[in-house]
Amino acid sequence: QVQLVESGGGLVQAGGSLRLSCAASGRTILGYTMGWFRQAPGKEREFVTAISWNGGTTYYADSVKGRFTISRDNAKNTVYLQMNGLKPEDTAVYYCAAKPGRAATTPGPFGSWGQGTQVTVSS
Repeated sequence: QVQLVESGGGLVQAGGSLRLSCAASGRTILGYTMGWFRQAPGKEREFVTAISWNGGTTYYADSVKGRFTISRDNAKNTVYLQMNGLKPEDTAVYYCAAKPGRAATTPGPFGSWGQGTQVTVSS
């Protein structure tokens, strides 16, 4: 199983940007779909974005499309989430997740999770 550690969260004003990183260890992420999910207080964990094992296909929630960009560097065993045009409603704990093979956009199929990083967007 792959171990994941997120970093890059913080406090930012609305309209600002943050770049999250997810460093994987234990095994290569080659062959894994990588995803980002988020969970705000009192809400369920929701899908944000995912990227196929070779980076050829990306998936985005409608709420972040055009503002967020997921990318991966398999050589560095790292996945990134560039977040631009942040809004207060983007405030949440952001989790990196991994699953072998085909992409998914729900949390259930992802077997490996990081501990999360807090993103807070002030208005």
